[in-house]
This record gives sequence, structure tokens and C-alpha cells, in this order.
Amino acid sequence: MNHATILLAALILDAVLGEPDWLWNRLPHPAILMGRAVGWLDERLNKGKGKRLKGVFAIAVLSGAALTIGVLLTALPGEAIDLIVAAILLAHRSLADHVHAVAKALRVSTAQGRSAVARIVGRDTAQMTDDAIARAAIESGAENFSDGVVAPAFWFLLAGLPGLLIYKIINTADSMIGYKTPRYAEFGCAAARLDDVANWIPARLTALLIALAHFHWPDWRILRKDARKHRSPNAGWPEAAMAGVLGVALAGPRSYHGASHDLPFVNAKGRHTVGANEIEACVHALWRSWVLTIGLVLLLAVA
Repeated sequence: MNHATILLAALILDAVLGEPDWLWNRLPHPAILMGRAVGWLDERLNKGKGKRLKGVFAIAVLSGAALTIGVLLTALPGEAIDLIVAAILLAHRSLADHVHAVAKALRVSTAQGRSAVARIVGRDTAQMTDDAIARAAIESGAENFSDGVVAPAFWFLLAGLPGLLIYKIINTADSMIGYKTPRYAEFGCAAARLDDVANWIPARLTALLIALAHFHWPDWRILRKDARKHRSPNAGWPEAAMAGVLGVALAGPRSYHGASHDLPFVNAKGRHTVGANEIEACVHALWRSWVLTIGLVLLLAVA
């Protein structure tokens, strides 16, 4: 089988099974192992002088290990290993489930909504209003459709299992150490910049998929303008596309580690009053975008 055929089967397998508790309660998930590797290097290298150079060394070690493991797994006979690993490292079903869980919790109470959204975002949630909870869930859904589905699929198509594993370790490192904080501004710089490069095409492709899944060709000038309001050079693209198809305003003021940040709204003319209904509309949009992704991968597999 070619990469597209394996990816097609992996996308469907992930959508059907998601993240089965019976398995991951007994075994460490590969993403957990990647996180432990990043944490191990962080503890040992992120100290003293030359943190920027040490960060480059850390991401080189992580990428080299991912490449080696990917090549070794690919060398095994048959395509079953490639299929299973790809399905495990794709995260559409779990993403949709987690975002939908916020909608269900928010329908019960604001407090439960805060608790549910805290599982999928890194911002402060203790004082969130219903609108802020809904915006956070939708933003997470859009951004993670890029990071957890489109980007892994893109790199698997280009470079097979080695490409997928390298992407995932870079993305994991960025999520752990790619912050402009006193501790990580230098050490995490390489991980953050490499993650920006790795997600540049997938983020824009995700925005296009979201728009086309809703039979809408985006106005790239408006999309680019809104995307640039985001602090990330990539995350703003899927968020701007999602804001557009749902007709809502996303981003805006929020708090991280007790500090308020007065960020601009994306699609500021959209509805600012959002709630569980809009979160569920986001989940529906994610599945529509997934179906379009499946269709495109199927065409590649046939071709």
C-alpha cells in the first residue's frame, strides 16, 4: 500500500476507535512517552549558560530519535505497523469528543463548563464566562484539527512514518517548552521555530478545508488579516476559518497564569454571544472537514 492508502485506513480507524481507555489505561500512549522524553531533556539541559544552543541540541536529539524509530518501524514487513502507529497518532475522534464534552458540561452549569474546557486549553479558566468558555473550546477545536489531524496526515503523506513521528515530537516539544517565559524563552526557541515551519502549510491547508467543507471559498485577504491577529503565525488560520463558517467572533481578551491579555477578536463582526450551540456547531464543522479530508486522501490513494 502507498502512504495515501495507509493514511486513509488510519483516519477511519482513528474515527471509529478514538482513544480506547481499555488500552491506554494499561499502556503508556506514545504521546506520553514523547512528553517524558522532552521533560527529561528539559530537566537536564535547561540550566546554566548556552540555553539556546542546548535547546537546539535537545530538538536535534528528539528529531533524530523519532527518525530512527520511524525508519526501523517502516523496515518491518507489511504495513500493519505503519497503519496502527498512524491511527494512534491521529487525534480527530478524541478532539471532537473533548470539544463536544465542553458543550455538554456547559449546558449543565458554568462551573462544569469551566472544568471541561480546562482539559483542552492552557489559559486560566476559573473566572471564565459562558461566552469565553465557548470561544476557548471552538478555538481549541480549530487549532487542534490542524495540529492533530491535518499536519500529521500531511507529513505522513510526504515522508511516511518517519515524517509523522518527527512532526509529533516537534509539536510535543513546542507544546511543552515553546513559550516566551523566563524559563523557556531561550531553551524552547528552537522547538517553537521548528514547529512554526512544520505547521506553516498544514495550518493554511486546514483553513481551506474548513471553508470548502462548508461550500465556501474564503476571501484570503480577510482570512490573512484575521489570522495575523493571533500570536502564532499558524494557529490563527484555522481559527479564522472556523470563526467565518460559524459566524462568530473568536479570540479576544483572556488570562494566562494570572495575567490578563487584551487580545483582538478574530472575525470581530461575528456574534460575540456564543455558547453550547456554537460549540456543537464547531464539532459538526470538524466532522465535515474530516469528511472532506477523507475524500481528498481517497483521491490520492486511487491516483
